[in-house]
Amino acid sequence: MAIVEHMKIYTKKGDKGETGILGGTRLPKHHLRIEAYGTVDELNSFVGVLRDHVPANKSSDLIRVQEELFTIGSNLASDPVKNRMELPMISQDDILRLEDQMDQMDESLPEMKSFVLPGGHPSVSSAHVCRCVCRRAERLCVALDENDPVNELILQYLNRLSDYFFVLSRKLTQEFEVDEIPWKPRS
Repeated sequence: MAIVEHMKIYTKKGDKGETGILGGTRLPKHHLRIEAYGTVDELNSFVGVLRDHVPANKSSDLIRVQEELFTIGSNLASDPVKNRMELPMISQDDILRLEDQMDQMDESLPEMKSFVLPGGHPSVSSAHVCRCVCRRAERLCVALDENDPVNELILQYLNRLSDYFFVLSRKLTQEFEVDEIPWKPRS
């Protein structure tokens, strides 16, 4: 039986505004890489909130998304040059799964004729918050990619995932039998 040493949560190494990433590099906490993986972590937490509001049959799909977000976060939290650790990576199959799930949900949804206002049920609102935070994570990863290459599967996955949350919000609106309120622009 292995003895596991108790690890303290606080290290005091970040007290001066820097943090370490995989590979040993230290970056300022406002660095774009830190913003990117921090936002992916924030999204993962919001997916947990969404999971608390959805029917049990949707929970396993969201747990898988959370696992994939941890995979993305670990990749973003590593120095692309100095890290020698073998990290898991999402695959094209993960992206195709999201597309398949959207196609299945979309089959029973009414045609979209306008933008819709978020809300109507806590699950619907949570899905919209996930969509928005996912879009922000994607924007940050795209910005990071301009100077520090980001695996293109991460960019594709985040793009598809935000669409997934939108379709899921519509499906939850239908399942909870709440009104989908169209946005009516002022004339």
